[in-house]
Amino acid sequence: MCGITGFVDLTRGTSAEELSTRVRRMADALAHRGPDDHGTWVSAQHGIALGHRRLSILDLSPTGHQPMLSHDGQWVICYNGEIYNHLELRRDLEARGIPFRGTSDTETLVNGFSAWGVKETVRRCRGIFAIAAVHIPSGELTLVRDHLGVKPLYFGRRGSTVYFGSELKALRAHPQFAAEIDRHVLPQYLRHNYVPGPYSIYRGVRKLQPGTLATLQPDAPDAVVAPYWSFSERAEQGVRDPIAGDPAAITSRLEAELSRAVSEQMLSDVPLGAFLSGGIDSSLVVALMQKHSSRPVKTFTIGFELQDYNEAPFAEAVAKHLGTDHTEHYVTAQQARDVIPRLPAMYDEPFADSSQIPTFLVCELARRHVTVALSGDGGDELFCGYLRYAAPLFGTRGGYFPAVVRHPLSAAARVAGRILPPGKWRKLSNRAASFLKDADPDQRYLRGMSHWALSEAVVRDAQPVPTMFLDPTQWPQFPSRQQRWMWLDSLNYLPDDILVKVDRASMAVSLEARVPLLDPKVVELAWRVPHEMKARGWTGKLILREILAKHVPRALFERPKKGFGVPIAEWLRGPLREWAEDLLSESRLNREGYFHAAPIRAKWHEHLSGRVDWAYHLWDVLMFESWLSAS
Repeated sequence: MCGITGFVDLTRGTSAEELSTRVRRMADALAHRGPDDHGTWVSAQHGIALGHRRLSILDLSPTGHQPMLSHDGQWVICYNGEIYNHLELRRDLEARGIPFRGTSDTETLVNGFSAWGVKETVRRCRGIFAIAAVHIPSGELTLVRDHLGVKPLYFGRRGSTVYFGSELKALRAHPQFAAEIDRHVLPQYLRHNYVPGPYSIYRGVRKLQPGTLATLQPDAPDAVVAPYWSFSERAEQGVRDPIAGDPAAITSRLEAELSRAVSEQMLSDVPLGAFLSGGIDSSLVVALMQKHSSRPVKTFTIGFELQDYNEAPFAEAVAKHLGTDHTEHYVTAQQARDVIPRLPAMYDEPFADSSQIPTFLVCELARRHVTVALSGDGGDELFCGYLRYAAPLFGTRGGYFPAVVRHPLSAAARVAGRILPPGKWRKLSNRAASFLKDADPDQRYLRGMSHWALSEAVVRDAQPVPTMFLDPTQWPQFPSRQQRWMWLDSLNYLPDDILVKVDRASMAVSLEARVPLLDPKVVELAWRVPHEMKARGWTGKLILREILAKHVPRALFERPKKGFGVPIAEWLRGPLREWAEDLLSESRLNREGYFHAAPIRAKWHEHLSGRVDWAYHLWDVLMFESWLSAS
């Protein structure tokens, strides 16, 4: 994987030498994303500069160097990602008489732009990518982000400069960048523990949304953003046109598509492996990898001393059955806590999903042995895997529990959450108490996805920005509410939390993470799978379980979902207490002026007392404060 960056000087008044100096500085800020090579391309005529840092995966020779020109000199590309079907595209281009110098997918892309144009080329692609392409004769710049948002791309404008980059740190390296925090997105950050797209933490900077491209014409000051692929359209089409026939045949069809995606994503000129938690998604990816491999697949997992957070024995059992070359490493609590000071620079924007810590640790472990690792991300969103989707609790047309039942249950769960010892059961009790407050299932889902539910009351002088969470009437009218929540998570939680977490953690150690379950064809087929083959009662991912059972005994994976976390609640009352007290001090919060101190201090004191677990809420504020102090 790589890092890309660049800018356009709309005045066209900067010399080629200065363009090169500035963009080189921006690219160097992304050296962790691409330690193997670097390059720049500038055009003083058009005021454009492109910068690239390379992590070599395909075509390790100099013919893979970027930025790269097309065979006819009409296009130049700066690209982060992998195109898994690039050999298929290359054959089509060669049939048109287009010559190739090397074997990289970058060359396939840039020659595709010359032959088919940018939009048509990326429509043909199966892969993960963030692309900056310049049509050299006209000076037109096009930015592109992959279908599901696996790879990041920020862009913005200040005065006469338009800049872009894989991470915000590249933009901050430009001399005209102004790091002005957009306090209006802070309520949404506190609500969801991430900054939802298309917003960023900075005013004037946006995330390019998945499946879209942004075009900047030489004579137009603002980029025009348009989709080339729509997840919503594919999801709605899939629900309208489900696959008919025998469930066994549908299961076989999905397995074939997943197998094809895994096989394509095993293409690499460097060592390759996989993350293995022992859960359904990662176990299925590894099982299909092993099916396509003539040697044991390298698999990696980390273990923890606390059993509530330890999945290593499950992963070991699956690895032993499949015959993988398995590496596990047990992490001490201190080793995990030592990651925390690195998080602000790693995530580059306030980000408070605490599983960022074990995610980084497993990436760090894998990078000691491989340069590419496949993961099972996306299975929950596509196949109804999260506990919050469970039908008996939420219902499909309305709540199953009337108020006369819900209210006493909620009160009982609240009491249990106060008296139970810290750990999994206390968290579940507090979550149940919160969920049972609402009669409407959509409101229960939103409550379950929210931390600071009234975050506007916590952020000073904020007018919250509009997001799709705020107006359920705009959600598609799928037959099942579960489908609506899967749709919503796929457009928000997946690209802005899950994929951000994996991208930044893997790129921090120069590891490429691939996600075969998010192959566009797999996604489209998944939404055509009848919903009753995905979920029944409390059990989700039914069809994935059936496929996995062909490769792994059910006894090895049929168990309650553990999640992937660390004991933040306990740490905040113990070894992290002094660190948190400093960041949450009333004087500090008042001096900085972003948050009202009173509600935060109240939750801090309640958490320290042990009566209530406010770890998620406090971690949101702590990650913002850590990021702010490091910026």
